[in-house]
Amino acid sequence: MPVRTLFARRSRRRLALVGASLAAVTAGLLPGAAAARPDGRDREDRPSDRGLSAVIRYTEYGVPHILARDYANLGFGTGWAQAADQVCVLADGFVTVNGERSRHFGAAGAPDGSLSSATTNLASDLYFRGVKEAGTVEALLRTPAPAGPSGDLKELMRGWAAGYNAWLRKNRVTDPACAGAGWVRPVTALDVARRGFAVSVLGGQGRAVDGIAAARPPAVAPAAAPSGARGAPGGPSPEAVAEAARALFAPENATMGSNAVAFSGATTANGRGLLLGNPHYPWQGGRRFWQSQQTIPGELNVSGASLLGTTVVNIGFNDKVAWSHTVATGVPVNLHQLTLVPGDPTAYLVDGRPERMTARTVTVADRDGEPVTRTQWWTRYGPVTGGLGASLPLPWTATTAYALNDPNAANLRGSDTALGFARARSTADVAETLRRTQGLPWVNTVAADSAGRTYFGQAQVLPRITDELAERCSTPLGRVVYPASGVAVLDGSRTECALGSDPDAVQPGIFGPSRMPVLKDAPYAVNSNDSAWLTNAERPLTGYERVFGTLGTPRSLRTRGGIEDVAGMAARGGLTVDDLQRQQFANRVPAAGLAAADVVAACPGVLPSDPEACRVLGAWDRTMDSDSRGALLFDRFWRKFTGSVPVAQQWRVPFSAADPVRTPRGVETGSAGFAKALADAVAELRAAGIPLDGPLRDHQFVVRGGERIPVGGGTESLGVWNKTEPVWNAAGGGYVEVAHGTSHVQAVGWDGGRCPVARTLLTYSQSSNPASPHHSDQTRLYADERWVTSRFCEKDILRSPALRIVVVRG
Repeated sequence: MPVRTLFARRSRRRLALVGASLAAVTAGLLPGAAAARPDGRDREDRPSDRGLSAVIRYTEYGVPHILARDYANLGFGTGWAQAADQVCVLADGFVTVNGERSRHFGAAGAPDGSLSSATTNLASDLYFRGVKEAGTVEALLRTPAPAGPSGDLKELMRGWAAGYNAWLRKNRVTDPACAGAGWVRPVTALDVARRGFAVSVLGGQGRAVDGIAAARPPAVAPAAAPSGARGAPGGPSPEAVAEAARALFAPENATMGSNAVAFSGATTANGRGLLLGNPHYPWQGGRRFWQSQQTIPGELNVSGASLLGTTVVNIGFNDKVAWSHTVATGVPVNLHQLTLVPGDPTAYLVDGRPERMTARTVTVADRDGEPVTRTQWWTRYGPVTGGLGASLPLPWTATTAYALNDPNAANLRGSDTALGFARARSTADVAETLRRTQGLPWVNTVAADSAGRTYFGQAQVLPRITDELAERCSTPLGRVVYPASGVAVLDGSRTECALGSDPDAVQPGIFGPSRMPVLKDAPYAVNSNDSAWLTNAERPLTGYERVFGTLGTPRSLRTRGGIEDVAGMAARGGLTVDDLQRQQFANRVPAAGLAAADVVAACPGVLPSDPEACRVLGAWDRTMDSDSRGALLFDRFWRKFTGSVPVAQQWRVPFSAADPVRTPRGVETGSAGFAKALADAVAELRAAGIPLDGPLRDHQFVVRGGERIPVGGGTESLGVWNKTEPVWNAAGGGYVEVAHGTSHVQAVGWDGGRCPVARTLLTYSQSSNPASPHHSDQTRLYADERWVTSRFCEKDILRSPALRIVVVRG
């Protein structure tokens, strides 16, 4: 039989099968949501999947294209497909949000950090069990939209839980991480909502879980004059707290980050927009992305990536719009310094009148011992906390305590924002979605559309801390901490220091959209986790409050390098998706552009008896490509140099706000710290038996299925766009795993046809199950700097040589 005839017959068969699936869904032949309760909710203890179904078309690399007739059925297909790839990671997260980690894994164990900063299972359980027993999420679900979640989102959550449960019921778990484990259990729609709540408060209460769980009133509270706004004698040093707060919220110390750039039609080859999204997220655990396409014919058609356990596409594109997010500099919490009632550390003064704290007593089961009971203390402002992490203690004394205000604890709208983006037809619709939903807790949005428009917005849910309020109501501690970090410490003893409300805000105490930094239709809009100021270097954004971020301050090397790159691209013009792909894997080292020549010049004086090291640095190509020789030596030197020498002593030319991309520059080579860092880097590699000129691929890799897979890219301190934060193990051969870095990448444009031109890549691959064929397939693509051509339109899905169609039913 001729090959052409055989191909034609196979294509017709696929077309018939997919066409039948489409017809079944759109005509309602697949059972729909009619059997569900008319109010869109099922009993929490038994989420029903009766009548729910979806069609899942799998294409290359295990990407599911989920087709359903409505939101409940779409949620069903999404929950099923996520469970198939990530059941153990998902189940672990549900144990977390139900406060049952100690029961299954022991109180002294530690969570994976994906849903809070808790350092022990006990602290995690005390917090999440408290949230559960207080009915916090149930109250948010009862809140009418727009302040609460929409009906479509509730249907998605209901369907997701049913789909996850149906997969568990009909499949055997083969992932060794949880095969046969008793903690892999059915979930409810409420569990899905609780997971969404945890994601929402990651930057707020989630940072303070240890402090909330451990906060205790002093055992003895002698009568004393209240200190309140005058400061707390014996408390933390304001300068120390300010530095700890600055470091806590500093982008360079975060385990999440991102780059994103949108180019307008004025810079592109065809007058249409372009978007490159490059989130930097953990490579392990529950804060990973998962790819899919979600389609409800005539209603929704979106492709992209979802955070595990969420029901929507968080970062993605449709046939008209593409968007990505970057972790923002806005500080989503503030503190209220409480003046305690003399002799009673669980009561505080407001306008001179005592107000009692509310005690929440929580009991947690422990696998290794007796149940643990603790009391948490809540105020009108939020929970009392003993600190924000180990580096930022906030002691509860006889006179002073600190309450944490997190407005995202009243925000379950983030997925509605994502739904609005999925349905958007332009960047104007993206902006309108942000105005209407106000749901993003800790990210910026960068978007482009097929008409050639661009958008940047820092539309975060932030406490309404104006600079005027901070000036008027900061305690002595706050007067030092707020300018340095954006963390306001307000006098909790005065009602005049309440946060107030903006008329266009959907909830009290947050900024309305009109107060937020926005840039529309610039030739390029780029963000790499610095503040909004230099979103476009030729059109700097100003006029926003300090809580959103800084103005006129030094930018990170990644920001500076990114601006140089994208501004140069915009100036050249004629851009296509190919240019976005090249930018992603350029692996240029901005630190080298500023410092390598000085390092090479100084090297013979520092290492007079080691000419090889100087030769290797001089021959290095200034990239972090896998084949680069000398990259590892410079990387190890630069980490040591920037980690040990104060920033003010690293550069000869200081920062200038008039030249923020080119300053500071000229590395200071005359210090003892410089010489020691260089000598130590050389000695470290030699002691480990690593050649100074060994190619990066031999010493920066991950191991999957016993195979070494090289990983390019570089660390935050080097400023590499393609960020890689690997784990150093000299005895193991170098960097032997990636902690966090480039995750889900998308390069998107349009050519005037019905289908977007999109290339994607999920660096750590789709499945956490080592037995899955999609456990490391895209990781190999990433190693080779290759991409997945997105199959968005039906004709492209049909043509996939890997096409596999699954009809899933409850």
